[in-house]
Amino acid sequence: MRMAPRVLVVEDEKDLSTVMAYNLRAEGLEVVVVDLGESALREATSRRFDLVVLDLMLPDMSGLDVCRKLKTNAATKEIPILIASARGEEVDRVVGLELGADDYVVKPFSVRELVLRVRAILRRSEAAPPPSDVVEFGCLKIDRAAHRVFVTDQEVQLTALEFRLLTTLHERKNRTQARDTLLLDVWQLNTPIESRTVDTHVKRLREKLGAAAPYIRTVRGVGYRFASSPDEPMGE
Repeated sequence: MRMAPRVLVVEDEKDLSTVMAYNLRAEGLEVVVVDLGESALREATSRRFDLVVLDLMLPDMSGLDVCRKLKTNAATKEIPILIASARGEEVDRVVGLELGADDYVVKPFSVRELVLRVRAILRRSEAAPPPSDVVEFGCLKIDRAAHRVFVTDQEVQLTALEFRLLTTLHERKNRTQARDTLLLDVWQLNTPIESRTVDTHVKRLREKLGAAAPYIRTVRGVGYRFASSPDEPMGE
């Protein structure tokens, strides 16, 4: 069953963000709301998002800087961005689009218009070619369709949960995943007291992966990160 598209709304006006989130959720979308640029960057690099709706006038930093950082980060550059701002001058639109934003809507806007623009961007993204069912990373090969994993051409027997943990980390390679984020996205649990269960499963997964185990890096005090490339030097 396909997961609902996840939208990150970056908006510091509480009343507006509440209305936006309510209407997007009514469309069947999963919505996360933040009111700071730094929070937006942290969320976007720690979990999967299909779209960012971004205000330009944020309390801590310019939305244009958020857009620039998202589009220059290899881990987030493919996420579509819809700028929603009261700054409607042509120069603002041009700069936003030149930085890589996919669309620009000027406040005040109707909620219906916002929803239609969001849906249009998501349809374009869904029309992109799907990733290959078989991915190779150094000595590791993952066949997602068959739920099979190979290390140096030898099949490794993983449980369904271990397979989900491995593919989640690989899909977000070079992006640190907090334990609580993994509990939410892999285990569907939001219980910080149980976060150490992630460590146990990562330990077992590494033992099974053998030569491919070093690809899963420990980020002390935070969680785990899949290496950016198979030959990335050990630095942790």
